[in-house]
Amino acid sequence: MSRTPQESWSGKIGVILAVTGSAVGLGNFLRFPGLAAQYDGGIFMIPYFVSLLLLGLPLAWSEWALGRYGGTQGFHSAPGIFRVVWKNRAAPYLGVLGLFVPVIIYTYYIFIESWCLGYAWHYLTGSMNLGFDPAAYGTFFKNYTGMESNAAVFSNPLGTPFIFLALCIALNFFFIHRGLSRGIEIVCLWAMPILAICAGLVLLRVLTLGTPDLAKPELNVLNGLGEMWNPRASHGNFWTSLANGKMWMEAAGQIFFSLSICLGVIITYASYLRKNDDIALSSTTAVAGNEFFEVALGGMITIPAAFIFLGASSTSGGTFALGFNTLPLVFAHMPLGQAVGFFWFFLLFLAAIASSLSMLQPAIAFLQEGLGFSRTRAVFTLCGVGTAGTLFVVWFSKNLAALDTFDFWIGTFGIFVLAIIQTLIFGWIFGAKRGLEELDQGADIRVPRIFPFIIKYVSPVYLLAIFTLWAWQKMGSYVQSFIEDATVRWSIIFLIAALTLFLWWIRIAVRRWRAQEGGAP
Repeated sequence: MSRTPQESWSGKIGVILAVTGSAVGLGNFLRFPGLAAQYDGGIFMIPYFVSLLLLGLPLAWSEWALGRYGGTQGFHSAPGIFRVVWKNRAAPYLGVLGLFVPVIIYTYYIFIESWCLGYAWHYLTGSMNLGFDPAAYGTFFKNYTGMESNAAVFSNPLGTPFIFLALCIALNFFFIHRGLSRGIEIVCLWAMPILAICAGLVLLRVLTLGTPDLAKPELNVLNGLGEMWNPRASHGNFWTSLANGKMWMEAAGQIFFSLSICLGVIITYASYLRKNDDIALSSTTAVAGNEFFEVALGGMITIPAAFIFLGASSTSGGTFALGFNTLPLVFAHMPLGQAVGFFWFFLLFLAAIASSLSMLQPAIAFLQEGLGFSRTRAVFTLCGVGTAGTLFVVWFSKNLAALDTFDFWIGTFGIFVLAIIQTLIFGWIFGAKRGLEELDQGADIRVPRIFPFIIKYVSPVYLLAIFTLWAWQKMGSYVQSFIEDATVRWSIIFLIAALTLFLWWIRIAVRRWRAQEGGAP
């Protein structure tokens, strides 16, 4: 019996675009090319595609299978679906990360989303014409994001940073409230084609740049593409570069983030499908669509553009430095740069909002089926929690300390933990062979028969190895920052309080479910 008013997708295209929209985001156009440039171009693509085959596709298939199975049992959130799959009292509590992770990511992701919309507006109005001084773009970014001091954005509530943040919160609230088919799906049906057009226009401009500075003939389009795709052994020989363990870890992490797997989103989206709806082809198509945006578009825009005008050194730096400092400087050097800059940041905004709309749906579904909330009440509750988190991140904006803390503990650590839990539940409790049968139900394609072996043995070992290496390399610095930085401590306290709230909600839901089922575990 369904425990929540039944929602559904209008068709296969709708759910594929919604899942693709959830996956396609800032990481496709900024993080991916940045990592490729950092790790010797084409050499990075080897662990990237290995991770896609051993983690990306298998985990995507498993999420779609778990989600649709749980949906046929009347559940649409990770706690409910885990409880159906595993008849154990601990099962629904293991699903808390499937609610908590996307909500917390939403709190800071929407802040970054507002930057993209604000930058697009400044390019459209011509106020981003700051000349050729790199420091001018760095100063603009620091002032816009409030990095210089805490609460800097709040000091001017009529300024564009605050206005565009409020606008993004309102847009997300409006479309999330409209539900799956009338809200999230409609946005993705329009946003994804427009996103592709914007990306195509920017790509066309980049590929037709030729050699802008004839005095530097080496800075041309072909060499710019080579900077992205050619294997370069910058540290020793090819095999030494390929043996870089950190590169393999970063490649696997990029697959997680870019495909939006193990965030609690896809398992919820798939739960609104009917028993005989195809999930094998749909999941594969969603993965392929994301890879097109990431590899074919993101990989051919950012690095070549920066290389052509500024040289190889411009491709280094973090995601924010590359996207909001280096590229605006590139657009200043580029013919029709103001128009290209507008299309670029509007592209990033569309990618961001298509992703952020998906992040509250798992918790909304849980409040409906677990606590009996109406959709309106659930949306108001989650938007309230999400906005409180966003305001916390914006208040503690100095050096983006709260944003970085949330991103590390939830956007990285939390995702890895949920991935391990979900893989073990699917492969060892639900059963990999049973999962393959679920994928075959109504399938338009045949999933490779090696899938049960990979998801049961290879993926968990690969995940645990990567997680151990990553934690060993990164955990110490964040523990040190917790000791030394008051903002980090306040951020951790906020996260613990929010997690406690979600666990309390699950406890109430479990009691309601048991009462409905006559005292079952």
